[in-house]
Amino acid sequence: MRKSITHTVTVLATVVLLAGCASTTLQSQWRDPGYTGGPFRKVFVIGLSARDVTARRIFEDVMVAKLMVVGVQAVPEWQHLPSDGPLPEGAVSAAVDGNGADAVLIARLVGIDTRISVSPVAVPGPGWYGPYAGWYSGWYSAPQVTQYDVVIVETSLYDTKTKRLVWSATSQTVDPASVQKEAPAFADTIIGALQKAGLLPAPKS
Repeated sequence: MRKSITHTVTVLATVVLLAGCASTTLQSQWRDPGYTGGPFRKVFVIGLSARDVTARRIFEDVMVAKLMVVGVQAVPEWQHLPSDGPLPEGAVSAAVDGNGADAVLIARLVGIDTRISVSPVAVPGPGWYGPYAGWYSGWYSAPQVTQYDVVIVETSLYDTKTKRLVWSATSQTVDPASVQKEAPAFADTIIGALQKAGLLPAPKS
């Protein structure tokens, strides 16, 4: 059985698909049909994790790096706001405005579900078949029980000019190993969806 993942945000994610059994998929997404402002060019990235400050920083740094690859300026929250403890009123807005960001991307851990999968596995059974043992042997099905985690993350994109939500999505990352390993593919999944929605610059052909 896999050891449960530490309860941190991963984007995430996330995350697409890494070698091995971990994968991130979007379960649902929504785009504001009234938004007509075109793709955003500078994004302030926030990863919400109540338990692990290091995981939050890793996620924000990975998302920022991935955004810059597709031609978007990006800023991690951790460089401008305290790592823990309550924030003064208006601190986030001041940090966003001070960096000239036109959008805010927030990834929030919704929950971690531990699931169990049961599947039959054929194993040799008892029996003696003389000279035919190499050709045929008894087999029977034994259940194989596997426990794995599914990390659920909600990602939201806000327009800083209007202060309105323009896009949101819920994702699942199956059997994640760590934030550091899963964050790159999670970021690719989210960025790809935002590009398709016309909210980030389109991939270069």
